[in-house]
Amino acid sequence: MEQRHSPPEAARHPVVFVGAGPGDPELITLKGRRLLDQADLVVYAGSLVNPALLDGIAAACHDSAPLDLEAIMTLLAEGYRQGLKTVRLHTGDPAIYGAIREQMQWLDRAAIPYEVVPGVSSAFAAAAALKKELTVPEVTQTVIFTRQAGRTPVPERESLTNLARAQATMCIFLSVSMIGRVVNDLLAGGYPADTPVAVVERASWPDEQIVRGVLADITATIEGSGIRKTAMIVVGPALAEDSRIVSKLYDAGFSHEYR
Repeated sequence: MEQRHSPPEAARHPVVFVGAGPGDPELITLKGRRLLDQADLVVYAGSLVNPALLDGIAAACHDSAPLDLEAIMTLLAEGYRQGLKTVRLHTGDPAIYGAIREQMQWLDRAAIPYEVVPGVSSAFAAAAALKKELTVPEVTQTVIFTRQAGRTPVPERESLTNLARAQATMCIFLSVSMIGRVVNDLLAGGYPADTPVAVVERASWPDEQIVRGVLADITATIEGSGIRKTAMIVVGPALAEDSRIVSKLYDAGFSHEYR
């Protein structure tokens, strides 16, 4: 049997974590697209990544959905040691609920270099779908990314009830299947029952679905919609349709340094 000789260290390429974006294959960065096109090995995050991103690339592709951490990391390590251009393709932006921390720690222990290329988060794809700005002058200047406690626990200080006291815009990931608990916690934290809320399922995908309402009625609406996962909950006063507050950024009478 022919033996494969590992290339010298200088000839090896760092493993690259790439954010695939929220679903639309055009919402990947130019750098991410180039790295995919040049890759020899791609390990992608199953059904969360649009398979259209992999069309026409020459790389060997592995779906990580059925694999545990050790199996995934073994693939990436073997790709690196063989001198292959190796890409780990995550949905959205890998910095948010991307589970890359343990992968990076594994590579650190193995002394394997890596890089991270950011992507478009589903939170921003949801805002685009809603045609809303998440920050509104005099209304809210804060956006909170969080999730409801479920199989993955959340520190009590970061519970939805505690976070709701800020009355900011909240983008709630991975929680639509618990919409009743989400609403109860938000109301308990101080959001009024008429606070606008929207649920965006599969933001930027061809089958994207948007459901709008207020906290008082969104649970019943979602439970009747068939939406069970892969959806972003966006809540807060910034979603109000009647807001007419204008930013000072382009105000002719406002002195400023940046615009």
